[in-house]
Amino acid sequence: MKTALITGATAGIGRATAFLLAKNGYRIIVTGRRSDRLEELKVKIGNASDVLCLSFDIRNKDEVEKAVNGLPQQWRNIDVLVNNAGLAAGLNPLQEGSIDDWEQMIDTNVKGLLYITRIVSTMMIDQGHGHIVNIGSIAGVQAYENGNVYCASKHAVHALSQGMRIDMLKHGIKVTEIRPGLAETEFSLVRFKGDDESAQKPYLGLVPLSGEDIAETILFAITRPPHVNINDLEITPTAQASSYYVFRK
Repeated sequence: MKTALITGATAGIGRATAFLLAKNGYRIIVTGRRSDRLEELKVKIGNASDVLCLSFDIRNKDEVEKAVNGLPQQWRNIDVLVNNAGLAAGLNPLQEGSIDDWEQMIDTNVKGLLYITRIVSTMMIDQGHGHIVNIGSIAGVQAYENGNVYCASKHAVHALSQGMRIDMLKHGIKVTEIRPGLAETEFSLVRFKGDDESAQKPYLGLVPLSGEDIAETILFAITRPPHVNINDLEITPTAQASSYYVFRK
């Protein structure tokens, strides 16, 4: 049975991915800051698969290293790493931006991804196989008004995915970047700091992607034959052509 480690599994894409992979024969390591949600997820997955919960803040290098290096021996052969943990904080022009928001995004979206990938990729090299899936964003290739630092952090994920693919090539480790467009998860609620009315506005007049849509895309990517790698995949709602062009009814 293969093992998948999913970061940011307490909600949205990460949670949906944990459910779907568990149903499709993967053992699951789920990580996140909210331990109660991880335990709830484990209970709901139930007998469908074995689940290990690791509660830590991915922004904290020491916590990441302690959690992953402390994995029980039977959980150390990680076949798939899904770097899903990420967020947007605030939606302001650069000159009005919150430095706390900037640091939260950079520490989570970029540094957190690097902290855990450095450890897990070493494990994959030692075992001779593995697949790293980075959840980027359409904002990783297209900047938009007031998106400045969030877009920059996702541009970093895009560049890191390309660099990772090259570095992992000789080790036979696959690397995939998936860049969703408008997806209705907790993303907007976090960005607007709990303001539900503002959080709903990006999705008005269209059918957005769901966490399950992206989970199905992840499952497709990681179940290709050994000689096939999905390098780069952008997925949007039918009503969205780019960061700029959205058709609302």
